Amino acid sequence: MDYFAAVRAFINAAELQSFSKTAHEMAVKTSTVSRYVSELEKDLGIALFNRSTRGLVLTEGGRLFREHAMIALQALDDARQVTSSLNLTPQGVLRVTMPSAFGRRHIVPHLPAFMTRYPDIGLDIVSTDETLNMIEAGIDVAIRIGVLPDSSLMARRIAPHRRIVCGSPAYFKRSGIPRAPEDLAAHETLRLSLLPDDKWSFTRVADAQASSEQVLVELQGRLRADDSEAVLELAVAGCGLALLPTWLASTALREGHLQHVLPEWEARTGRAEPAVWAVYPPKKIVSSKVRAFVDFYAGMFGEPPYWDDGLALALKP
Repeated sequence: MDYFAAVRAFINAAELQSFSKTAHEMAVKTSTVSRYVSELEKDLGIALFNRSTRGLVLTEGGRLFREHAMIALQALDDARQVTSSLNLTPQGVLRVTMPSAFGRRHIVPHLPAFMTRYPDIGLDIVSTDETLNMIEAGIDVAIRIGVLPDSSLMARRIAPHRRIVCGSPAYFKRSGIPRAPEDLAAHETLRLSLLPDDKWSFTRVADAQASSEQVLVELQGRLRADDSEAVLELAVAGCGLALLPTWLASTALREGHLQHVLPEWEARTGRAEPAVWAVYPPKKIVSSKVRAFVDFYAGMFGEPPYWDDGLALALKP
C-alpha cells in the first residue's frame, strides 16, 4: 500500500463525504479510493467511516485519525516545499533595515557584489538606529547588534560584536594608560547617549562566563554623543577614552590613530554574548531572497570577522 496516497485519499473522502468525488479530485478510479480506505482500516484495525446512502460519515476513530493525519501531511508538504525552494532563483524586492554606522561600513560596501551574484533581487535599504517593528514596517530582514531581547522573531548570528576601550596616542601621552577597569573612573570618557546609563561593565576575555570576573565602572567625562561615529572621531581627536566596537574602530587602530587598552577585558551588558544578528519574521519557510542575503553576509564577514583580521598586534597598547 502507498500509505501517503491512502492517507490523502482518506482525508479527501472525509472532506468530500464521497469516494466518487474523491476519485474525481485525485484523478483515479473510485475503486482505487475505496481500496485505499479499506487497506487503511485493515492496517489500523478500526472502521474509519460509517457508510450509508447519504454518504460517508467519520467514526470516532476516523475523526481522531484525520486530526493527526492532517498534521503529518502538512509537515510533509512543508518539508517538500523547504527542500524544493533551495532550487528557486532568489528574486523580488528585499527590504532591509540596519544600524546607520554598521550599514555604511559593512553592508553597503558589499552590495555591488551581492547584486551581481543575485541579479533578480531588488533592495530597499532602511538605515536607522531605531528598532523598527518589522511587521508594521514591511521589513524582510533586519541587521541588529548586541544581545537580542526575547521575541517571536527568528535570528541568526552572523558575526561577533566585540567592544574595546580605545584612545589616541596624544590622549595617553597626556593622561596616562589605564591598567585595570577601575582606573577608568579617573579618566575622561566619551559616552554614547543611546546607552541606558553612564557605566561600562567589563568581563575578562579568558573567562567570559564567570560573573565574578565582571567589573562595573562609573564614568567621568564632559562629552556625550548619540552617534557612534561621532564618538570615534572625538576619540581620534584626543578628547577622551571611548568604548568602541572593533567593526567601527579597526581602521583607526590599524592606522595608529587609536590604541587599545585593557586587552584582557571586553565590555558586556550581561552574561549573554553580544553579536551581529540577522533577524527576520517567523515563518515556516524562509524566503530564498532572505536566505541569500543572510548567507552572503555571514560568508562575507567570516569567523573571525574580516574587520578583526590582523589586529592581534595592533590591539596591544
